[in-house]
Amino acid sequence: MAFTTLNFSPSLKLVTNNNGFFGFSKSFFPSNLFLGNSSFSLGALSFTTNHQSSGRLNINGSRWSSTAFRCFAQKSEPSVSVDGHGSKGTSERVVVLVIGGGGREHALCYALQRSPSCDAVFCAPGNAGISNSGNATCIPDLDISDSSAVVSFCRKWSVGLVVVGPEAPLVSGLANDLVEAGIPTFGPSAEAAALEGSKNFMKSICDKYGIPTAKYQTFSDALAAKQYIKEQGAPIVIKADGLAAGKGVIVAMTLEEAYEAVDSMLVEGIFGSAGCQVIVEEFLEGEEASFFALVDGGNAIPLESAQDHKRVGDGDTGPNTGGMGAYSPAPVLTKELQSLVMESIILPTVKGMSAEGCKFVGVLYAGLMIEKKSGLPKLIEYNVRFGDPECQVLMVRLESDLAKVLLAACKGELDGVSLNWSPGSAMVVVMASKGYPGSYEKGTVIQNLEEAELVAPSVKIFHAGTALDSDGSFIATGGRVLGITAKGRDLEEARDRAYQAVEEINWPEGFYRRDIGWRALPQKQFATNA
Repeated sequence: MAFTTLNFSPSLKLVTNNNGFFGFSKSFFPSNLFLGNSSFSLGALSFTTNHQSSGRLNINGSRWSSTAFRCFAQKSEPSVSVDGHGSKGTSERVVVLVIGGGGREHALCYALQRSPSCDAVFCAPGNAGISNSGNATCIPDLDISDSSAVVSFCRKWSVGLVVVGPEAPLVSGLANDLVEAGIPTFGPSAEAAALEGSKNFMKSICDKYGIPTAKYQTFSDALAAKQYIKEQGAPIVIKADGLAAGKGVIVAMTLEEAYEAVDSMLVEGIFGSAGCQVIVEEFLEGEEASFFALVDGGNAIPLESAQDHKRVGDGDTGPNTGGMGAYSPAPVLTKELQSLVMESIILPTVKGMSAEGCKFVGVLYAGLMIEKKSGLPKLIEYNVRFGDPECQVLMVRLESDLAKVLLAACKGELDGVSLNWSPGSAMVVVMASKGYPGSYEKGTVIQNLEEAELVAPSVKIFHAGTALDSDGSFIATGGRVLGITAKGRDLEEARDRAYQAVEEINWPEGFYRRDIGWRALPQKQFATNA
């Protein structure tokens, strides 16, 4: 992608590319410049924009058309940021690159764009919804699997912070290469990312450092695995050791289901190398919860609690998915339990990883089971990035300067930092393509998204798998496609607002769970036609 930068002054740059993209540095413009008809002059050049003409720009009377016309961001006041103690101080703004293109990344872009210390947000590859919202400038042509290309982009655009969303680039070592190039990167090294990339590695860390988790054994031989399953009985859990796009966990309610899961992974190889080893794990009964902590290598600070809904169907039925909805805070995670999770799970992991010679920098996402019989938390799994869709509800509630906090993590300076959250609750309802998590049709048209965001206060739609067709309409390109997110004074109000927005969306080929939040609000389930 060829870019041209015209420098009009130390504080203003006009950036163009061969696709007709225009962008300006943030410090020059007031926040509402492109929210209507606007005009301004720079020496002999005059600029006008018209909200009614799809973001077309006129320079000295010549009309330049670009639906991707973007102001990198929108603030003109002096740079003021808030530290973890709530005090204000002046600091340089930073250009941020978010790696990824799903709903989680859209939420991160949304929060970063609101950060006082953030000057501009890029997202690679991004998606149509992120670009259309103006929450980031998407770079679809940047190959995020090519570390050298990412490093070159960061140097060209003076990127001062990279936030890696998905797990695959982390496991493959993108953070290693960026840090080696001197680019602050929020995300663990490949060695530390093995906490997610290998469930056997995670379990071995638990064993070595006394972290509570389910009893387990690891197998590469199907017959041995089946013998162990027969001895333990059902229900039992079968997990592929490596990354399997969120589909590598089978909760087998019968021995036959467990044997089939073992054969599918070890004999049939449905997950390829990710399933060359399987973990056969004790079935824990209780309530699941998600716990997130920001880690700087030696210190960790907790984020707000959230609860995901993994099963595809209402009442937690059907196969596991990447997540069909979430809410925050999660009542099951009391303040006492959160302290216990930090002391017994998160901090021993951080110290253990440091002792193993692979310090962890990034977000630790602990999938927990609050055991029914003991009421105590056990670690089910670690993810080494923000959860999806939990990230969506966390980012709409976060009031702190995200860019500043993530930079502090990169520098090992989280000690003493605290985070501010909006009161009340937030909920996200995922809309997915019919057939997910199995096969599904792509290219179906989605309508009324703008109307849906306006039906109730504090509604935000995050895009996970969308593109624009030739008519400029949004189409579905993935399994999980949209995250309809809303805030409210309490969970019931957040839920009512989210489902009100869901109902406004016209997408016959989509579906969603109608009972997100049912564990916290069991007295009322939302029932509509999908």
